[in-house]
Amino acid sequence: MSVNYAAGLSYYPHKGKCGQPELFDSPEQLEIKMAEFTKLFREAKHIVFHTGAGVSTSVGIPDFRGPKGVWTLEEKGKAPQMETTFDDAKPSITHMALVRLVEENFVQYIISQNVDGLHIKSGLARSHLSELHGNMFIEKCDRCETEYIRKNAVTTVGLKKTGRVCVKKGVRGNCRGKLRDTILDWEDSLPYKDLVMAEHHSRQADLAICLGTSLQIQPSGNLPLFTVRNGGKLVIVNLQKTRHDKKATLVINHYVDGVMKELMDRLGISIPSFTGKPWWTDSDSETKYPAKKEEMEEYEEKHELSHETCEELPVKRLKQDFEKDPHDNNDP
Repeated sequence: MSVNYAAGLSYYPHKGKCGQPELFDSPEQLEIKMAEFTKLFREAKHIVFHTGAGVSTSVGIPDFRGPKGVWTLEEKGKAPQMETTFDDAKPSITHMALVRLVEENFVQYIISQNVDGLHIKSGLARSHLSELHGNMFIEKCDRCETEYIRKNAVTTVGLKKTGRVCVKKGVRGNCRGKLRDTILDWEDSLPYKDLVMAEHHSRQADLAICLGTSLQIQPSGNLPLFTVRNGGKLVIVNLQKTRHDKKATLVINHYVDGVMKELMDRLGISIPSFTGKPWWTDSDSETKYPAKKEEMEEYEEKHELSHETCEELPVKRLKQDFEKDPHDNNDP
């Protein structure tokens, strides 16, 4: 549960503004904004979605800074009411809409701050996803970097050893490296490959769409600004003000699921149902999904990138931004 995840994090004083009032566009405003959103979407050539906790609240996972969010209630000495667990949660309308948009090549990449694993559960291809803060269902070998997707959430936080070992086969037998969770604590560095891919697509995008995120935590919250700086458009869908509203081409204050359903209807694209098809691996085999290392090599070859060119991206500066006070509103 997100409460258990939050409880596992170390103390950190800069959690951003919590408990801001929710804002709702009128039906008339929403109609006008949806028409503009659909137009921007149709005209774009490289679309990147940035997803936050707000895409999962409709399936019972609380957010962090909303009126009933984990951090908001923590400030009041209260605990949030849980409607589900990470293990039982199913992808939302938004998660499934994104799967279809990626499959139909309308969307090129998804960048998520969420650790709930719902993008993977939905069937979204790993090659189209960066999970910047980790995934509660993934363990990673500290030797060969093979990733394992589990049916149940891991119980550790902060890149700790989980007690299992890597079974990837090599010329000398199994790897036997130690498996660790992939969940970042406050001061942990973001996963290099996910961050590189996220920044690359943010720079390439001509339309960045932020769903259910206040964009307060860095560097994740600043990635959409790379799109803006390169002449692209920014659309924000959130129930509260965000730190980048003034830089957005369009801000929609409405439920994320409602906005995505309306967008799909206007595009004439159906939203697939969640089938519950097994998305995990059993306990004694490596993931059936490509490892990040393999995906990175395939991506680099496809786009004529090299490890050296990737390292030219300002990843170090982004990591430094992560340590700043989230109220700092400087552009990247």
